[in-house]
Amino acid sequence: MRELLVGAGRVELTQGDITDQTTEAIVNAANTTLLGGGGVDGAIHRRGGPAILAECEKLGGCVTGDAKITGAGQLPARYVIHTVGPVYRDGQRGEDLLLERAYQRSLETAAVHGITSIAFPSISTGAYRFPVAQAARVAERTVIGFLQQPSSLVLVRFVLFSRADLRVYAEALADLVSGT
Repeated sequence: MRELLVGAGRVELTQGDITDQTTEAIVNAANTTLLGGGGVDGAIHRRGGPAILAECEKLGGCVTGDAKITGAGQLPARYVIHTVGPVYRDGQRGEDLLLERAYQRSLETAAVHGITSIAFPSISTGAYRFPVAQAARVAERTVIGFLQQPSSLVLVRFVLFSRADLRVYAEALADLVSGT
């Protein structure tokens, strides 16, 4: 399953590069400094240019599970919502809850700014080692719950870098819909 209608909104899954997305906002899987790094974070800062870093420098960082917004510089999106997901250690240190909060705060930030479309990467599944299948369930459950309430958001897209991650997210979405 690669698409699901939820309330007045839609969840989409696609394989691609988050920096190519034309949604109104994209989400950056950032570190706590918000000053750039590797993976998605580095790609967004490189392609978006120095304007994103200049705005991030004024934000004073971001704690794990929170989110902050900047302009998108030279990216096709209008905004970047920077969120910090948890480093996965053993699954016993509140990692699921912190990941849920990162998605929830990103969605809330989008809604506060009247954003109608947003694209997410797979937060915390790269260098932070969160298991992809577990992260997919947390992310999709959080997004579906959010879309069941009135807000400005009508499109939430998960942009997965690899075909394997897309398959895992599609299976998780099908499981959520079927109740398994």
